[in-house]
Amino acid sequence: MESLKTNPFCKNEDCPSSNELLEFQGGDLDRVRNSEINRHLAVCEFCAAEVDFYSRYPQAEDISEPSQIPAPLFELAEALLKNRHADSRSLDFLREKGAVYSEKI
Repeated sequence: MESLKTNPFCKNEDCPSSNELLEFQGGDLDRVRNSEINRHLAVCEFCAAEVDFYSRYPQAEDISEPSQIPAPLFELAEALLKNRHADSRSLDFLREKGAVYSEKI
C-alpha cells in the first residue's frame, strides 16, 4: 500500500517572508512577484493561512518598534513548536482563548 506524503504545516525555504506576504496582501508587489506568490499560495497551506490572517487582522503600517506578540498567539505558536498539536484539545483551548482575546481588542 502506498503512503501519501503530507507537507508539514510550517514555513520552509521556498516560502515568501511574512513581510512579502503583507506586501502581497496589500497589493504592493509587482505583477510578476504577485503571480509567483499566487502560485505558491495554491500549494502552501501555511502561507495561505498567513495571508488570510493578515486579511482578517490588518497590520499597522508604520510600526517603529516591534510590538510584543499577544499572549494567546504566543501560546499557540509555542504549542505548535513543541509538537503538542497531537492533542487537539489543547489547540481548541488556545483557539478559544485567542477568540476571547480578539473580542477584548
